[in-house]
Amino acid sequence: MNTPIPTWMARATELTRAGRLGDATALIQSALQGTLASPDRTAFATVSAGDVIDVAARVVDGPAATPPDAPAGATVRPQQEQEQEAQPDGAFVTGRYTGTAGSRAFKLYVPPGAAGRPLPLLVMLHGCTQDPDDFARGTQMNALALQEGFLVLYPEQARKANTSGCWNWFKHTHQRRGHGEPALLAGMVEELRTRHRVDRRRVFVAGLSAGGAMAAIMGRAYPELFAAVGVHSGLPVGAARDLPTAMAAMHSGTGCAAVPAGGPPTIVFHGDQDATVHPANGVGLVQACAAGATPRAERGRSAGGRDYTRHLHVDAQGMVRAEHWVLHGAGHAWAGGSPSGSYTDATGPDASREMLRFFLAHPLPADSTVD
Repeated sequence: MNTPIPTWMARATELTRAGRLGDATALIQSALQGTLASPDRTAFATVSAGDVIDVAARVVDGPAATPPDAPAGATVRPQQEQEQEAQPDGAFVTGRYTGTAGSRAFKLYVPPGAAGRPLPLLVMLHGCTQDPDDFARGTQMNALALQEGFLVLYPEQARKANTSGCWNWFKHTHQRRGHGEPALLAGMVEELRTRHRVDRRRVFVAGLSAGGAMAAIMGRAYPELFAAVGVHSGLPVGAARDLPTAMAAMHSGTGCAAVPAGGPPTIVFHGDQDATVHPANGVGLVQACAAGATPRAERGRSAGGRDYTRHLHVDAQGMVRAEHWVLHGAGHAWAGGSPSGSYTDATGPDASREMLRFFLAHPLPADSTVD
């Protein structure tokens, strides 16, 4: 797919190369306040430090965990949680995590009877301009969690970290283990595992757009923590290092050829008419995590009438290392999502259900978890 690069984006790239980052950001934000309507066209808002969003909460007693790779002697303030909307179909909990890498609000879906046995945990990373409630409504992941019995964690990006609510996947300072947002998110998951009965072999991460790109980073940076990864309309690890390369990667997939191989089993959904994040990024994601695997393709059509091609990448042991769902005619939206949330495509296929199926088939080996 070769779509012309928007004039505002080309001009923003010129300003960035000239060192005029403030002008570039102002241009992008001005354009976005006009006619653009996509969660990742806002992926490059400026970043400020020391940001938190206040939420009503109560402290839950218990030992605080130290995020992976935190400096020796680091301390972590207790996680805060407050149950809301407690009903027979589970509770949606509001809280905050604070660690050495920063602080973020979150929401956590807890199904009924969660205290009885260790449950799988799915971390869901929203796209730009979204928040946990919007993402939960659109993906309907809480309804699946009620049916199948698992926890769902929705971290919330702080607007002072990125004014459009995007995870900063495109900055080199947020792409490595023990640094930036990856360290913060890993610390949040580690602490949650100490406060809830989590099946440590079945912790997964998924996301949309900027959240999908960050999900890929999390899987690569913390393979002992995340058993499998789901990326919808996202980008591979290393596709960008700064604003100009991020624009190029989103527009044409430039940079995917340089993505290093590796990572946990991964399932990818991407529309072949996505004008926000080029479909080549989906190909790059799969090639990175399924190097050496043998692909085979299956054609299908969803109940809603969406044609798709599902590529299975099987390794020498017969394990599916990756699935790549190419959604024919689809744009930049969560497949099978509910219109009650933003950036969804109700025609399907059901990305949430298919991701969950893939995840549960790929637990960590019994001897690989970290206590």
